Amino acid sequence: MLKLTDIHTCYGPIEALRGIDIEINKGETVCLIGNNGAGKSTALMTISGILNPTEGDIVFEGKSIRGVPPHTIVRMGISQVPEGRHIFPKLTVEENLEMGAFSGRQDFKKSLDMAYTLFPVLQERQKQPGGTLSGGEQQMLAIGRALMSGPKLLLLDEPSLGLAPIIVNKIFKTVREINREGVTVLLVEQNARAALKLSDRGYVLENGRITLEGKGEDLLHNEQIRKTYLGE
Repeated sequence: MLKLTDIHTCYGPIEALRGIDIEINKGETVCLIGNNGAGKSTALMTISGILNPTEGDIVFEGKSIRGVPPHTIVRMGISQVPEGRHIFPKLTVEENLEMGAFSGRQDFKKSLDMAYTLFPVLQERQKQPGGTLSGGEQQMLAIGRALMSGPKLLLLDEPSLGLAPIIVNKIFKTVREINREGVTVLLVEQNARAALKLSDRGYVLENGRITLEGKGEDLLHNEQIRKTYLGE
Protein backbone atom coordinates (compact mmCIF):
# COMPACT_ATOMS: atom_id res chain seq x y z
CA MET A 1 0.00 0.00 0.00
CA LEU A 2 2.74 2.49 0.97
CA LYS A 3 6.44 2.46 0.14
CA LEU A 4 9.09 4.98 1.20
CA THR A 5 12.36 4.67 -0.70
CA ASP A 6 15.56 6.46 0.38
CA ILE A 7 13.65 9.35 1.98
CA HIS A 8 15.67 12.33 3.16
CA THR A 9 13.85 15.19 4.91
CA CYS A 10 15.46 18.35 6.26
CA TYR A 11 14.64 21.20 8.60
CA GLY A 12 16.81 23.88 7.06
CA PRO A 13 20.41 22.60 7.27
CA ILE A 14 19.46 19.77 9.65
CA GLU A 15 18.76 16.40 8.03
CA ALA A 16 16.07 14.73 10.15
CA LEU A 17 15.56 11.66 7.94
CA ARG A 18 18.67 10.15 6.36
CA GLY A 19 17.53 7.75 3.67
CA ILE A 20 14.77 5.66 5.27
CA ASP A 21 12.97 2.77 3.58
CA ILE A 22 9.56 1.67 4.88
CA GLU A 23 6.92 -0.63 3.41
CA ILE A 24 3.35 -1.04 4.66
CA ASN A 25 0.99 -3.67 3.27
CA LYS A 26 -2.76 -3.26 3.08
CA GLY A 27 -4.48 -4.32 6.30
CA GLU A 28 -1.38 -4.18 8.51
CA THR A 29 -0.69 -2.28 11.68
CA VAL A 30 2.94 -1.14 11.56
CA CYS A 31 4.73 0.80 14.30
CA LEU A 32 7.67 3.15 14.21
CA ILE A 33 9.54 3.36 17.53
CA GLY A 34 12.57 5.33 18.66
CA ASN A 35 13.78 7.93 21.13
CA ASN A 36 12.76 11.59 21.11
CA GLY A 37 14.32 13.38 18.14
CA ALA A 38 14.82 10.18 16.15
CA GLY A 39 12.65 11.47 13.29
CA LYS A 40 9.40 9.57 13.89
CA SER A 41 7.02 12.53 13.61
CA THR A 42 9.04 13.85 10.67
CA ALA A 43 8.39 10.57 8.86
CA LEU A 44 4.62 10.91 9.32
CA MET A 45 4.59 14.56 8.26
CA THR A 46 6.62 13.65 5.18
CA ILE A 47 4.10 10.96 4.23
CA SER A 48 1.15 13.32 4.73
CA GLY A 49 2.75 16.08 2.64
CA ILE A 50 3.31 18.60 5.43
CA LEU A 51 7.05 18.26 4.81
CA ASN A 52 8.60 17.61 1.41
CA PRO A 53 11.55 15.22 1.17
CA THR A 54 14.74 16.45 -0.47
CA GLU A 55 15.48 12.99 -1.88
CA GLY A 56 13.69 9.70 -2.43
CA ASP A 57 10.11 8.79 -3.29
CA ILE A 58 6.83 7.96 -1.53
CA VAL A 59 4.43 5.68 -3.40
CA PHE A 60 0.85 5.14 -2.20
CA GLU A 61 -1.24 2.53 -3.98
CA GLY A 62 1.12 2.60 -6.94
CA LYS A 63 1.23 6.41 -7.33
CA SER A 64 3.99 8.76 -6.23
CA ILE A 65 2.76 11.30 -3.68
CA ARG A 66 6.04 13.16 -3.26
CA GLY A 67 5.26 16.87 -3.50
CA VAL A 68 1.48 16.31 -3.50
CA PRO A 69 -0.37 18.87 -1.26
CA PRO A 70 -1.67 17.55 2.08
CA HIS A 71 -5.36 18.13 1.25
CA THR A 72 -4.96 16.05 -1.91
CA ILE A 73 -3.23 13.28 0.06
CA VAL A 74 -6.23 13.21 2.42
CA ARG A 75 -8.54 12.83 -0.57
CA MET A 76 -6.37 9.95 -1.78
CA GLY A 77 -7.01 8.13 1.50
CA ILE A 78 -4.35 9.06 4.08
CA SER A 79 -5.30 10.80 7.34
CA GLN A 80 -3.02 11.83 10.19
CA VAL A 81 -3.72 12.20 13.91
CA PRO A 82 -1.04 14.68 15.01
CA GLU A 83 1.01 14.55 18.17
CA GLY A 84 -0.67 16.74 20.79
CA ARG A 85 -4.12 16.18 19.21
CA HIS A 86 -4.57 19.77 17.88
CA ILE A 87 -8.35 19.78 18.03
CA PHE A 88 -10.26 23.05 17.58
CA PRO A 89 -10.95 23.98 21.23
CA LYS A 90 -13.72 26.52 20.61
CA LEU A 91 -15.64 24.33 18.18
CA THR A 92 -18.05 21.72 19.48
CA VAL A 93 -17.25 18.02 19.30
CA GLU A 94 -19.55 17.61 16.31
CA GLU A 95 -18.06 20.65 14.55
CA ASN A 96 -14.56 19.20 15.06
CA LEU A 97 -15.74 15.97 13.44
CA GLU A 98 -17.30 17.92 10.56
CA MET A 99 -13.90 19.54 9.94
CA GLY A 100 -12.48 16.07 9.35
CA ALA A 101 -15.01 15.43 6.59
CA PHE A 102 -13.93 18.31 4.33
CA SER A 103 -12.58 15.98 1.63
CA GLY A 104 -16.00 14.53 0.89
CA ARG A 105 -14.46 11.06 0.40
CA GLN A 106 -16.92 9.34 2.67
CA ASP A 107 -20.65 9.55 3.38
CA PHE A 108 -20.88 12.05 6.25
CA LYS A 109 -23.56 10.25 8.28
CA LYS A 110 -21.78 6.90 7.90
CA SER A 111 -18.50 8.43 9.11
CA LEU A 112 -20.20 10.21 12.01
CA ASP A 113 -21.96 7.03 13.09
CA MET A 114 -18.62 5.18 13.02
CA ALA A 115 -16.94 7.86 15.19
CA TYR A 116 -19.77 7.76 17.70
CA THR A 117 -19.81 3.95 17.75
CA LEU A 118 -16.07 3.79 18.44
CA PHE A 119 -16.23 6.61 20.99
CA PRO A 120 -19.72 6.84 22.59
CA VAL A 121 -18.54 9.66 24.89
CA LEU A 122 -18.20 11.91 21.83
CA GLN A 123 -21.88 11.47 21.03
CA GLU A 124 -22.78 12.24 24.64
CA ARG A 125 -20.77 15.48 24.39
CA GLN A 126 -21.39 16.40 20.76
CA LYS A 127 -22.53 19.96 21.60
CA GLN A 128 -19.72 20.56 24.10
CA PRO A 129 -16.68 22.69 23.11
CA GLY A 130 -13.70 20.46 22.31
CA GLY A 131 -11.45 22.41 24.65
CA THR A 132 -13.53 21.39 27.67
CA LEU A 133 -12.92 17.66 27.14
CA SER A 134 -10.40 15.68 29.15
CA GLY A 135 -7.07 14.76 27.54
CA GLY A 136 -8.27 11.25 26.77
CA GLU A 137 -11.52 12.50 25.27
CA GLN A 138 -9.60 14.99 23.12
CA GLN A 139 -7.46 12.13 21.81
CA MET A 140 -10.62 10.21 20.95
CA LEU A 141 -11.92 13.31 19.17
CA ALA A 142 -8.67 13.68 17.20
CA ILE A 143 -8.87 10.05 16.07
CA GLY A 144 -12.57 10.39 15.26
CA ARG A 145 -11.87 13.54 13.22
CA ALA A 146 -9.20 11.71 11.18
CA LEU A 147 -11.63 8.85 10.50
CA MET A 148 -14.27 11.22 9.12
CA SER A 149 -12.52 11.29 5.74
CA GLY A 150 -12.80 7.51 5.41
CA PRO A 151 -9.04 6.85 5.28
CA LYS A 152 -7.45 3.76 3.83
CA LEU A 153 -4.28 4.51 5.83
CA LEU A 154 -4.36 6.11 9.29
CA LEU A 155 -1.20 7.77 10.64
CA LEU A 156 -1.18 7.97 14.45
CA ASP A 157 1.43 10.15 16.17
CA GLU A 158 1.94 9.39 19.88
CA PRO A 159 -1.72 8.60 20.74
CA SER A 160 -0.84 7.64 24.34
CA LEU A 161 1.07 10.86 25.12
CA GLY A 162 0.14 12.28 28.52
CA LEU A 163 -2.76 9.91 29.14
CA ALA A 164 -3.55 7.72 32.15
CA PRO A 165 -2.85 3.97 31.67
CA ILE A 166 -6.56 3.04 31.68
CA ILE A 167 -7.24 5.52 28.87
CA VAL A 168 -4.17 4.33 26.95
CA ASN A 169 -5.53 0.78 27.05
CA LYS A 170 -8.86 1.99 25.66
CA ILE A 171 -7.16 3.94 22.88
CA PHE A 172 -5.06 0.95 21.81
CA LYS A 173 -8.08 -1.38 21.87
CA THR A 174 -9.89 1.08 19.62
CA VAL A 175 -6.92 1.25 17.23
CA ARG A 176 -7.06 -2.55 16.98
CA GLU A 177 -10.78 -2.33 16.21
CA ILE A 178 -10.19 0.33 13.54
CA ASN A 179 -7.64 -1.96 11.90
CA ARG A 180 -10.08 -4.88 11.99
CA GLU A 181 -12.56 -2.67 10.14
CA GLY A 182 -10.09 -2.58 7.24
CA VAL A 183 -8.08 0.57 7.92
CA THR A 184 -4.30 0.14 7.61
CA VAL A 185 -2.42 1.81 10.48
CA LEU A 186 1.04 3.36 10.83
CA LEU A 187 1.67 4.08 14.50
CA VAL A 188 4.38 6.27 16.01
CA GLU A 189 4.60 5.60 19.73
CA GLN A 190 6.95 6.12 22.69
CA ASN A 191 5.28 3.23 24.53
CA ALA A 192 7.30 0.64 22.62
CA ARG A 193 5.90 -2.38 24.45
CA ALA A 194 2.26 -1.49 23.73
CA ALA A 195 3.07 -0.52 20.15
CA LEU A 196 4.89 -3.76 19.35
CA LYS A 197 2.15 -5.89 20.96
CA LEU A 198 -0.41 -4.14 18.77
CA SER A 199 1.58 -4.23 15.52
CA ASP A 200 2.13 -6.85 12.85
CA ARG A 201 5.55 -5.36 12.10
CA GLY A 202 7.79 -2.63 13.45
CA TYR A 203 10.68 -0.36 12.50
CA VAL A 204 13.24 1.18 14.84
CA LEU A 205 14.33 4.70 13.94
CA GLU A 206 17.56 6.13 15.39
CA ASN A 207 19.06 9.48 14.40
CA GLY A 208 17.06 9.58 11.18
CA ARG A 209 17.93 6.05 10.05
CA ILE A 210 16.13 2.72 10.24
CA THR A 211 18.36 0.45 12.31
CA LEU A 212 16.09 -2.56 12.83
CA GLU A 213 12.87 -4.00 11.45
CA GLY A 214 10.84 -7.14 11.89
CA LYS A 215 7.64 -8.70 13.18
CA GLY A 216 6.22 -6.98 16.25
CA GLU A 217 6.49 -10.13 18.36
CA ASP A 218 10.10 -10.74 17.30
CA LEU A 219 11.11 -7.17 18.14
CA LEU A 220 9.46 -7.51 21.56
CA HIS A 221 11.90 -10.29 22.36
CA ASN A 222 14.94 -8.69 20.72
CA GLU A 223 17.68 -8.15 23.33
CA GLN A 224 18.64 -4.73 21.96
CA ILE A 225 15.02 -3.54 21.99
CA ARG A 226 14.46 -4.88 25.51
CA LYS A 227 17.47 -3.00 26.85
CA THR A 228 17.01 0.25 24.95
CA TYR A 229 13.24 0.71 24.77
CA LEU A 230 11.63 -1.63 27.30
CA GLY A 231 13.83 -0.83 30.29
CA GLU A 232 14.93 -4.43 30.83
